Amino acid sequence: MTMTKVPENVRGRIESMLDAVDADLRRRYPGSNGRSQPIHTVYVPADRVAEETPGEWGAAAVGLLDRHHDLLATLDATGSLPDVRKRLEADPVQDLRIDFEDGYGLRADAEEDRAATAAGAVLAAWARRSGGPANSGIRMKGLGGGERRRALRTLDLVLEGVGGVPAGFVFTVPKIRAVQQVSALVQLCVGLERAYGIAEGSLRFELQIESPQAILAADGTAPVAAMLTLSEGRCTALHFGTYDYTAALGVAAPDQALDHPAADYAKAVMQVAAAQTGAWVCDGSTQVVPDADPEAALRNHHRLVARSLRRGYYQGWDMHPGHLVTRWLATYDFFRQAIDVAVPRLRDYLARRGGDVVDEPATAEALAATVLRGIECGARPDAGAAELTETVLRALAARAPIPTEAT
Repeated sequence: MTMTKVPENVRGRIESMLDAVDADLRRRYPGSNGRSQPIHTVYVPADRVAEETPGEWGAAAVGLLDRHHDLLATLDATGSLPDVRKRLEADPVQDLRIDFEDGYGLRADAEEDRAATAAGAVLAAWARRSGGPANSGIRMKGLGGGERRRALRTLDLVLEGVGGVPAGFVFTVPKIRAVQQVSALVQLCVGLERAYGIAEGSLRFELQIESPQAILAADGTAPVAAMLTLSEGRCTALHFGTYDYTAALGVAAPDQALDHPAADYAKAVMQVAAAQTGAWVCDGSTQVVPDADPEAALRNHHRLVARSLRRGYYQGWDMHPGHLVTRWLATYDFFRQAIDVAVPRLRDYLARRGGDVVDEPATAEALAATVLRGIECGARPDAGAAELTETVLRALAARAPIPTEAT
């Protein structure tokens, strides 16, 4: 090896410094953890949820699809409606939160106690049987002084009713405003795990970002980034709260919406903070439901879901069975169209052919991740070909060497 003029002692100091930097970056930004992100989170008030709720929502969504088939066909860019209908019949809800916050409101303690225990029983029932949501949990009240004691009691009673932590369980914490609240949540999880004899690290939470103070603190920092670090790996996702956030900024009620510029800014900050941490970003909801004016509501929700997908927000809230129809339709269309573009480009990349676009490893990573998302959500389970097996796609998405036996 050719000698260089960098002294060995200087080289050693540089290596030591940068090894520490590498280790810190790996800890803070471990990348994807291999979990499949659901396309939505359904919110159902605690006094309206039952074991049959996911199936009832699916049946209601199928009925709406059939009643408005001609309208929905005009939104269907890839012939997805028949497959959407099958999805709504078989597995309509991927993720569901039993809501004890705004959707439930303030109740007498005894009433919420009963609802929390009942919610635990429902969650346990979903965990025991097939066909329930793959992911589920609760949204408790916030950690502000006026609600804190009630929020913690409800979570405690839900866990007691469940009898443990079922697979896919997570609790959503609304109105997060300060990084210290996240440190307190970690301590809460540790305490509950010890109290219930639950394996360490089992309890996970989501942070609902609906306060301006979570995006920009008084000292000019972005607290949401620090929140993820302080969660010690327990924060699985950041959820955006459309209406609380825009209301806190003084946006007039008629203009509060997912596509308001203020909402776009907050979600962009969330997206940057969560990038490569393994935490997901989930878009918020629309309050426009397909009851009084189904055509306008369906078109609006389809447009908003498609818009979110183009911006890299692959999950959003659904508040009405009708939202399931346009959620699945927009999602299937988006990924089918994206896969039709991605697969030929990945084949060219693997064959080192230029094609019409000469892609770099970063682009191949994004293309492969898109194909994997499309497969996982069911938009095109048979995407790719022999040379684009799941092993190859995951290696490309991780920028890892492709095993020779997979090529």
